[in-house]
Amino acid sequence: MWQDRFLLQVGQNKLDEIKGKTILLVGLGGVGGYALESLVRSGIEHIIIVDYDVIDVTNLNRQIISDTTNIGKFKVDAFKERILKINPNCVVEVIKEKLGNDIDFLFTKHIDYIVDACDTFDAKMALIKAGINYNIKTISCMGTGNKIDPTKLSIMDISKTSYDPLARKIRKKLKEEHINKKVLVVCSTEKPIETNSSVISSNAFVPATAGLLITSYIINDIINN
Repeated sequence: MWQDRFLLQVGQNKLDEIKGKTILLVGLGGVGGYALESLVRSGIEHIIIVDYDVIDVTNLNRQIISDTTNIGKFKVDAFKERILKINPNCVVEVIKEKLGNDIDFLFTKHIDYIVDACDTFDAKMALIKAGINYNIKTISCMGTGNKIDPTKLSIMDISKTSYDPLARKIRKKLKEEHINKKVLVVCSTEKPIETNSSVISSNAFVPATAGLLITSYIINDIINN
């Protein structure tokens, strides 16, 4: 069995629990791609993936799905193929759409965890609020661009974040809407690197680490509960 080594750590009952969970994962870039792959390799067998983008040559430096043979292919399609090559038993639902404020259509079926790895403010806010409204455990990734030290990443409540403009904007919006619930995020405490470009810099290892932290949170939460 391909999961035998992980089975030694968690036991059959917990592995069965992991297999039975359904994950909604939004955003298949540098963070979401590593979260998705590691979730599947950890036994998750029900996953809904949401992304509207295609694989671009600029993704080669950091996105696990990208290679020179699939440039121009929709990320959700490429990832579904990849997931089923890892575990043919995995049920993968593909939603090829750019999310905005109206995301209730995503919650017509049972979801155990929401992974927010998208990069748009409106969608992040909508996913955070959906997690609260539908009582679904949610973990949201803040910015990983212009960061170069993966050891500065950790999981925290959004109230504890620093040096992250996106987190600051979300905190402000939550306060304006009088939402005082705990919001779990992956965030770096590293000061962003200053560059002379309007393009956000990136690397292979900071987004990947953020994605792996997301998977670690979900799998350990299942095991410990």
